[in-house]
Amino acid sequence: MIKRESYLKKIRKFYHMDLIKVLTGIRRCGKSVLLTQIMQELKEEGIAPERILYMNFEDYDFSFIQTGKDLHEYVKAWMVQDQKCYLFFDEIQMVPDFERVINSLRVKFDVSIFITGSNGKLLSGELATFLSGRYVSFYIMPFSFCEACQVRGLGRKDVSSQHVIDYMQWGGLPQRFQMEDEEQLKTFLRDVYDAIVLRDIMQRTGVRDIDLFSRVIEYLVCNPSQTLSINKMADYFLSVDRKVSRETLYNYLEYISNSLLMKKVSRYDIRGKKILTKLDKYYLTDMGLGRIRNSGFKLEMGAMLENVVYNELLGRGYDVYVGKTRKGEIDFVAVDGQEKQYYQVAYYLTDQTVIDREFGAFKEVLDNYAKYVISMDEADFSRDGIIHKNIIDFLWENQVN
Repeated sequence: MIKRESYLKKIRKFYHMDLIKVLTGIRRCGKSVLLTQIMQELKEEGIAPERILYMNFEDYDFSFIQTGKDLHEYVKAWMVQDQKCYLFFDEIQMVPDFERVINSLRVKFDVSIFITGSNGKLLSGELATFLSGRYVSFYIMPFSFCEACQVRGLGRKDVSSQHVIDYMQWGGLPQRFQMEDEEQLKTFLRDVYDAIVLRDIMQRTGVRDIDLFSRVIEYLVCNPSQTLSINKMADYFLSVDRKVSRETLYNYLEYISNSLLMKKVSRYDIRGKKILTKLDKYYLTDMGLGRIRNSGFKLEMGAMLENVVYNELLGRGYDVYVGKTRKGEIDFVAVDGQEKQYYQVAYYLTDQTVIDREFGAFKEVLDNYAKYVISMDEADFSRDGIIHKNIIDFLWENQVN
């Protein structure tokens, strides 16, 4: 397994601090492996193994931990006295009342605590209340395109557009690169999808209509990169004889976002410099999981490429929005502090009409922040101060040596 240096370099400075290190991410994105790599680095620093405790709450070995009190008593009994200890709790949301346990351990003992979870609400509610100002969070994503190439042993000169298409279609969940054929890959992705929907959503939220919920996910997958209107969505389901309330749809969208299966992206008013709260877009966290729910719908390559660019920008640490101009939209506004970058994404710049449309989207953006058009084209179409980049060149910028 490759070393995920892009995340490790961010987390290292906190290894020995008493701030709680919170790692969130979709199932099977590599959080457990990342914890293993952190533990290995601690041992290489000279931390004795007996001062490191790792507990994975999806492992049957820890099924005896049924309550927060069980966890608290177990850790207290294990604790090495008069020495700093390092506690790693994987999928901590499986333990009821875990928030109080984490806070109690932090207060009582000399510990450095790392926790992971597969739910976007891990940092809301009681955990945020108990640990306000006492934690740092890291959002872990499936392999980036560069990491996917690295695990395959590919250098820049070896990469072609077919590798990008493969990544768009099958995603970057680390274990998927161990699959020997497409059928095995589909089976793996279905298992991950079922775990997210049946365990992370159905069991925890009480959703009863599995068919309707699955249809909502399929609707999102089959309408990629489209501005989402709840009214249009409700009308669509009514047209296929499934009456569903707008409140139910709002709830389902929240459940999907909290499961980290998809990310909700708000619109940003470029002229007014404010975030808009209506007509969001949804992007898949992993493209392969979307393919599993796409029952025969023709793959829209431009929308899939847009999803890849969104995930890449998110992985680089940007806050990403859909840009709203007076007459139209910019695909993405990537914000880092006071700095911004603007992005338009097209599959191919096939003719002058497409070129004019993609570059023309920036006409109403009057500031001097960098503006990019990303496509599969190898020829350079840069003009009027707007930079055109081939998708591979863009993705390769994030290569970590």
